[in-house]
Amino acid sequence: MTIIFTIIKSIFYSLVFPGLLFTAAAGLLLAGIDRKVIARMQKRIGPPIRQPLFDFLKLMGKETIVPRRANRLVFLGAPVVNLISLALIMLFIPVLGFTAFSGSADLIVILYLITISGVALIVGGSSSGSPYAGIGISREMVTMMSYELPFVMILLAVAKKAGGAAGMTFSMDAITAFQRANGSFLFTWSMIPAAIAFLLVIPAEVGMQPFDVAEAETEICEGPLIEYSGAALGLFKLGTAMKMLIMTGLFTALFLGGVSTGMIGLDIILFVIICIVLTVLCMTTVHAVTARLKIEHLFKFFWTFVAGLALVSLVLVWCGL
Repeated sequence: MTIIFTIIKSIFYSLVFPGLLFTAAAGLLLAGIDRKVIARMQKRIGPPIRQPLFDFLKLMGKETIVPRRANRLVFLGAPVVNLISLALIMLFIPVLGFTAFSGSADLIVILYLITISGVALIVGGSSSGSPYAGIGISREMVTMMSYELPFVMILLAVAKKAGGAAGMTFSMDAITAFQRANGSFLFTWSMIPAAIAFLLVIPAEVGMQPFDVAEAETEICEGPLIEYSGAALGLFKLGTAMKMLIMTGLFTALFLGGVSTGMIGLDIILFVIICIVLTVLCMTTVHAVTARLKIEHLFKFFWTFVAGLALVSLVLVWCGL
């Protein structure tokens, strides 16, 4: 009975909370709020907040057309791999006081799963055989190379700060426990540059303007996704919404991990509210007031300014500050 209960619990965690269903629902909520706030900032009424859900359901009901030159298995498998990898990430991110699965290398697992999501987009686009997708793929690869360096440095700074004199810790539970005992990293002066850098990485990881050079609808017609339609396109769009929750949730855990009421229901509500605030702050507002960067400017921005911020925090925490 114990084994059966463990299996049922694992399935519930993976498919319902904090896995696929919760991540998808909360991610679509964030996407709807993002679109609504942008519209208001531009003096438009905008779509209803539930519009991303309607768009997803509409796409799931349409036919998926596979290009004649495409590798059918890879073309249809890529959005599924993308969705699964993103749903798994939420199992390792503490929803303030709750974590589904934890271990000693959570940050490394999260980094790998986020990378798999990006690789799935690249592989799926390349399998379509479209020249426009090829341009988008090259841009996506450069974008990933741009923000991965500061992203890794941020994670190392957090791991070192939470590990203290004992070294680094890559356990999410250990990181949040350290903040509960010593205060949130967001209010620790040596970690403030890393927090700012992370806020700049979030829109690039999600693919939001001004860092949406891979899709660039007005230039290369959606880039890697140009040949996708129907349910396959819907899964990729859902993955983008889920990534909004994942990245803001990861910031909440890494820099605000000390916040917990002890009541799981209230913690979930607080978690979603914090993610909404972060979405409006680092994605919606930036999207509304900036234009798309050129690929060379994006690369320079992340490898100089953002990487410099992350490096400052890494050096400070390595010096014991």
